[in-house]
Amino acid sequence: MAVQTVHNSDNSADTAASDAGTVDLGPAAALSCRECGERFELGPIFACQSCFGPLEVAYDLPTDAPDELKKRIAAGPDNIWRYAPLLPVPADVASKPNINPGFTKLVKADNLARELGVTGGLYVKDDSGNPTHSFKDRVVAIAVEAARAFGFTTLSCSSTGNLAGAVGAAAARAGFRSCVFIPHDLEQGKVVMAAIYGGELVGIEGNYDDVNRFCSELIGDPLGEGWGFVNVNLRPYYGEGSKTLAYEICEQLGWELPDQLVIPVASGSQLTKIDKGLKELIKLGLVEDKPYKIFGAQAEGCSPVSVAFKAGHDVVRPQKPDTIAKSLAIGNPADGPYVLDIARRTGGAVEDVNDEQIVDAIKLLARTEGIFAETAGGVTVGVTRKLIETGLLDPALTTVVLNTGDGLKTLDAVAPTTGPTATIPPSLDAFRAAGLAR
Repeated sequence: MAVQTVHNSDNSADTAASDAGTVDLGPAAALSCRECGERFELGPIFACQSCFGPLEVAYDLPTDAPDELKKRIAAGPDNIWRYAPLLPVPADVASKPNINPGFTKLVKADNLARELGVTGGLYVKDDSGNPTHSFKDRVVAIAVEAARAFGFTTLSCSSTGNLAGAVGAAAARAGFRSCVFIPHDLEQGKVVMAAIYGGELVGIEGNYDDVNRFCSELIGDPLGEGWGFVNVNLRPYYGEGSKTLAYEICEQLGWELPDQLVIPVASGSQLTKIDKGLKELIKLGLVEDKPYKIFGAQAEGCSPVSVAFKAGHDVVRPQKPDTIAKSLAIGNPADGPYVLDIARRTGGAVEDVNDEQIVDAIKLLARTEGIFAETAGGVTVGVTRKLIETGLLDPALTTVVLNTGDGLKTLDAVAPTTGPTATIPPSLDAFRAAGLAR
């Protein structure tokens, strides 16, 4: 179907760029509906005008021979812009002011593997090393370039915490105003990190789904004119940032697909885009085509996708979140049905763990690998352990587990059960008496 432009006040923003002709977003060619396949011109739109399905970026991908494309990537910077030929960004993106996230460590977790009984190779993709210490820096960096292209002046988002900090930092660096919206009861560490960058931070009385509904209303109001909501009207571009996790994992494994991945699920966008990235690498010939399994990980207190998977349902029924894993506390996940499809198509699963298991897993990862994960990382490690125990994940295969954020952001989760081994007077006798001299 021919590319067409959408003019819909509820699904777009009036920007200077809308009348400025061709938008330069590199290899991005159009927006395509994930449901019906209808295509639209690049713009700040996020839903299909025909069927209201979600839009995602369609590309004119490079035609280089695989070895030549690998050389182009290797010659790029040590951040996500090494993959600029595969992303909706201009070719000169690396020269623009951005927070330049990515190329974080892929840790070979041999100690954790021994604890869990994994023999095929266990890796932790540790995204706590990004500029604001979560994977959200990846998606926001892409959204910033779309915001530039469409002439927005304010960056905004609805957020469970990490995204708010990433938007604040990226806006400050790129010269945008920022105004972000969060649930009123977030962890204090995330509130401070979101506020420190000088933009407006607004707490909304309610949970994330309430915040998201408010932002959707604001987009359709004149008050929101000129605002780029990274996870709403810029969502098709924003979501592409998660593909870079797939690219990096495969490159860091020597341009090989992992056999199994365990990925946290909030909205579900990260998991779906990692799958998209893996399929693109196969199509480009950068990795050998072979089966891989994708597992989704949720907290029991907000597990609508896990519940649907176990029940054999295709529809995800919303839940009211009640979990310490607040970064995953999205009770009505937009990409939930697509997560179900990917888990089933690849032979994976969607599983959940309770708050006690999350804390235990945070401590296990810290004790074995020196990685202090936030609660979402505790969810993925806890679910990995549960999947092995139930026989759903094969310990003889290469497995990658994602840690998407820094444990310093969620101290409240582990503080009640973590502290000094002993408190003693400053004397050797007291040290001996405490039984610590070995």
